[in-house]
Amino acid sequence: MQEEIFCSHCADFTEHSTVKMGREHLVRCMVCGTVHPHKLERTRLAILRVIVSAVNSSSRRTIELPAEETLEVGDELLVDDGVGEVAMVEVTSIEMEGGRRDERARAGDVKTLWTRAVDEVVVKVAVHRRGKTTSYSLPVGGDEPFEVGEVRTAGGRRFRVEKIQLRDGRSPARALAKDIIRVWGGAI
Repeated sequence: MQEEIFCSHCADFTEHSTVKMGREHLVRCMVCGTVHPHKLERTRLAILRVIVSAVNSSSRRTIELPAEETLEVGDELLVDDGVGEVAMVEVTSIEMEGGRRDERARAGDVKTLWTRAVDEVVVKVAVHRRGKTTSYSLPVGGDEPFEVGEVRTAGGRRFRVEKIQLRDGRSPARALAKDIIRVWGGAI
């Protein structure tokens, strides 16, 4: 096993190979050949409860993260607890002990992460034709781009995208499905 470790003889981070494993590994510098002990740093882990809101349901999951890692609303995480399906999620709220909500916190201080799945999402589409508007729910991958002017199909009907509205209220000309709250289009 090779990894970059600080070599005091070279005064730089260099590739090292493990000579002997133990509480303190004995490692050899691949540049100068010096053998020296290397103490392993242990990372304290925090076990967090994660509520994952998906298209039609919510599930309660558990993940482990380094306790010192800073989490923020809007961060994307991979939730893989070995029990449910693996999901890419976006943090929507951080609940602390006592029920207080924060925008940013250390993982070790968090009680519950409230999230929404972003790998598979449903984009709400409103298509108008001759004064009548029909709504559709379009299941797509979260990283699928939508662009004003492009032609799409929903409910077997073709439409041209006229406007995109994001969760933060902006209306860009192009966006990823996971960020979109609604798409308006004109029937073709």
